[in-house]
Amino acid sequence: MRYTTPAHLVHVLLLASVMVATMSAASMAQTSQPATVPVVDEKFQTFIKMLDDPDIRAKLEAMAVPPANKPDAPAASPIATWEGTIRNHLAAMRDAFPRIPGEAANAARTVKSEINNRGFATIVGLFAALLALGFAAEWLFKRAIERVRPTTGQAAETESKDGRAVRLLAELVPLAVFSLVSAGVFLAFQWPALLRLVILTYLVAFIVVRLVMAFGRILLAPVGAPSPSEERGHLRLVPASDAEAHFWYRRLTIFAGYLMAGWATASLLPALGFSPPSTRLIAYLLGIGLLLLAIEIVWRRPDRAAATQRLSARDWLLTIYLIVLWGLWVAGLSGLLWLGIYALLLPKVLIIAGQAAEALTTRQQEAASANSIRTVMINRGARALVILLAVLWLAMIWRMNPSALAESNTPMTRIMRGILQGAVILLLADFLWHLSKAYIGRRLELSTVDDTVSPAEAARRGRLRTLLPIFRNMLAVLLGTVAVLMVLSGLGVQIGPLIAGAGIFGVAIGFGSQALVKDVISGVFYMLDDAFRVGEYIQSGSYMGTVESFSLRSVRLRHHRGPVFTVPFGELGAVQNMSRDWVIDKFRIRVPFDTDVRVVKKLLKGIGAEMLADPELAPQIIETVKMKGVEQFGDFGMELSFSVMTKPGYQSVIRRRAYTMIQQAFAENGIHFAQPTVQVGSGDKKEAAMAANTVVSLAQQKAAQAAQGEPTAN
Repeated sequence: MRYTTPAHLVHVLLLASVMVATMSAASMAQTSQPATVPVVDEKFQTFIKMLDDPDIRAKLEAMAVPPANKPDAPAASPIATWEGTIRNHLAAMRDAFPRIPGEAANAARTVKSEINNRGFATIVGLFAALLALGFAAEWLFKRAIERVRPTTGQAAETESKDGRAVRLLAELVPLAVFSLVSAGVFLAFQWPALLRLVILTYLVAFIVVRLVMAFGRILLAPVGAPSPSEERGHLRLVPASDAEAHFWYRRLTIFAGYLMAGWATASLLPALGFSPPSTRLIAYLLGIGLLLLAIEIVWRRPDRAAATQRLSARDWLLTIYLIVLWGLWVAGLSGLLWLGIYALLLPKVLIIAGQAAEALTTRQQEAASANSIRTVMINRGARALVILLAVLWLAMIWRMNPSALAESNTPMTRIMRGILQGAVILLLADFLWHLSKAYIGRRLELSTVDDTVSPAEAARRGRLRTLLPIFRNMLAVLLGTVAVLMVLSGLGVQIGPLIAGAGIFGVAIGFGSQALVKDVISGVFYMLDDAFRVGEYIQSGSYMGTVESFSLRSVRLRHHRGPVFTVPFGELGAVQNMSRDWVIDKFRIRVPFDTDVRVVKKLLKGIGAEMLADPELAPQIIETVKMKGVEQFGDFGMELSFSVMTKPGYQSVIRRRAYTMIQQAFAENGIHFAQPTVQVGSGDKKEAAMAANTVVSLAQQKAAQAAQGEPTAN
């Protein structure tokens, strides 16, 4: 698909030669004219006087005005120009076909004359000798490395920790040794120009094929004969089974070898005397082999389901798509060809690049979040590099010179310059956004509150968990807006009026949506006042629950029974925060009038000391349970008041435990809870006694349930 480069280079050189010749002739004409045409002062004065004549001036003005009834020549439409270009290109290919045998014989004579009449055998032998030298140097290098290789235990430990990085170096460093030795030995001697060009071209093609094979082994870690005992999935940078890795590695090697061999051959044809049409025609014929290889990959890939092995609409569509791409190449539409290749391969290449970068940067036995920022940097950086290289390659295919784009000011060059700048800006904005999101996510993960942190640190972390999500949303809006404005500015759009119009539109929206503006501004002041944080339990009017998250205009509350309230900030009003610093919980117990209060107070001191000695309850208690005294006298007993100070959210747990311990202490010391009494003035004594016993039993059940913290039935 890159074989047309030499032919296009010949065209450019021919066009440059014609332009240089034309400019030289024009300059020679300009320099010779003053010497052959002398200027006579008298004739010049006569010419000036003739111009002053009104009749002559009127005649000249009439001649300068074009006739009104003479129509201009119609300009050719772009479609007609495009169709003519394709037709001429195909006609040139047709005319070049009969000339190929004669040009091939001329090329053979050129090779013999350039290398002292020794023929192609000299080229093959010299190329084989260079490969042998390179492989020998590579083998010696590997033997030297094996001598300093760690022991078996150390090697296993290295393989488990940094095996992928070691494999990367083990594949690339020997290849670098091979390239330096083979190319260095050849360049150290003087060779004929054509021989030097042929050997270096095929040597570069061979090194590129080996580089592709090395990256294939790094990404896929293939095995010779896939079997369960040879499973090597832990070494692969791209998720794949052994069968898939084996298939794709072999097809990648064959495709790259054929592609580079064809590229080297087509690149050398102009130097051997082939005309540009013949060079392009041979390249197109070689491209049929690439087409057949691609179709074979489509129909024999291992990820096809067994039920669709015979017929598959997707496979037929891919086959037709590949044939259309080859047709675009033959028609000379290189720009459309590469756009089609990008649409087919670029999404997969981006996924593979991201997976490989993430696999290389993720270390085993470490938390995934510990490397999130570094992983995002390398992952998104790899994707951005792939897109940037694709854009630069497309710019080179379309012959867009960066310096010419910077200097030219035509509408087309401005658009192309804006597209290139926009791609760079969007890539940079995407990279900054994912990096910022990973950093904020890491900070949110580290700001979780547990029992090991101090109250001040817990408050600071809670504030971070509250503000960072809002800052992340605002940063996303800011980066997106700035990136879009910069792209529009690069495309030539005047963003000043756009910003002014957006401001006016924003004012109109503000007047039309005052409630929304009120919600946003109220939320800002709630954050400045630190009224509540994520994870705190708040109550505002009829809304209560734990704060789960924020947006720019509302807060999300989770009720303790499960429902979720999404409350706009403007409707919150006064907020009652039940999770800040400490909580005092008060409760009352009713005992008979004849109860010794001093004994109860002594029992409560023991209960408070026992609760402080409990390892589960003590960290949550700030001031243990205490008896305040007699609160009031009721109809059938007196009420004793108790209080306890705990950390927010634990008051119910402490109160229930205190109820249980108080009930047990009262039972052990003969203290009873107050019970309502019923006096029967008349009637049967037996029925009155039964009614009294029933009332007493119900009262005792209610008192026991209250002591255990259970709800009582009315």
